[in-house]
Amino acid sequence: MKTMIKGCALALLLGAGVAQAADFRVGVVNTERILRESAPAMKAEKKIEKEFSGRDQEIKKLIKQAKELQSFMDKDGKALPDVDYRNKERELTAMNVNLQRMQREFREDLNLRKNEELAIVLEQANKAIQTIAETEKYDLILQEAVYRNPQIDITDKVIKHLAGETADSKDAK
Repeated sequence: MKTMIKGCALALLLGAGVAQAADFRVGVVNTERILRESAPAMKAEKKIEKEFSGRDQEIKKLIKQAKELQSFMDKDGKALPDVDYRNKERELTAMNVNLQRMQREFREDLNLRKNEELAIVLEQANKAIQTIAETEKYDLILQEAVYRNPQIDITDKVIKHLAGETADSKDAK
């Protein structure tokens, strides 16, 4: 229902625009490209990588320890007394359970932080799009389109505008 209403509204706008075709300017933005290529998006990605690198290293260290213990159990475990073998098995099981918990928490926290940072980037992008639309007198800017003609795609302008904002914010510091 929402899609149909949006489609009708767009058709009405475009229909009204046909009557004033000379005055009607449309632009299209590729949001995915902005989230991949813009300066704020890359800055956010680096920030997240730095924030989570310690936990990632800790998980990698635990994986290495579990592999070493498993390798020891496979090669030399049979030579151990039964009590020691069972203790090593329990230790390995506990290590694997802990590892799975840490990996799950890591993924959840990482996804949450990525979503937070992407929301900030999207807010900045929307402000940049608004500024470009007002400055260059666009009547309509679409962010989602099945097809976009390169002549009306303003994604590069938005990326450049965001790069300028990032440079300005660095100068302000």
